[in-house]
Amino acid sequence: MKTVAVIGASSDRSKFGNKALRSFRNNGYKVVPINPTEKEVEGEQAYVSVLDYDGAIDEATFYVNPRVGEKVLDEISKKGIAKVWLNPGADGPNVVARAKALGLNAVRACSIIAIGDSPSRYKD
Repeated sequence: MKTVAVIGASSDRSKFGNKALRSFRNNGYKVVPINPTEKEVEGEQAYVSVLDYDGAIDEATFYVNPRVGEKVLDEISKKGIAKVWLNPGADGPNVVARAKALGLNAVRACSIIAIGDSPSRYKD
């Protein structure tokens, strides 16, 4: 089972950070919510940073403002997460450039659709 960190996971079911968490979990992934202001998202313990999670993480999917994403990429690299999904709105040019500079496999696409799901399936 692959583990994915959802950067910007949210308890607000209308936000894509929540829909992504539910989608990945429903598609067989172990999910790790990353959000410094949440204690728990959809019953999963939330973490301030990927560095606070003890286990290995295979992928990260970004649902945050590009300025936030740019800062998180160093932590992603330090944790050894090679693949990052830069979803629409989180894929600013500086984020893409920083991910490349760190040698990360940055995929600019909607991660929910990429795993064969649809965000519209996850109602509020």
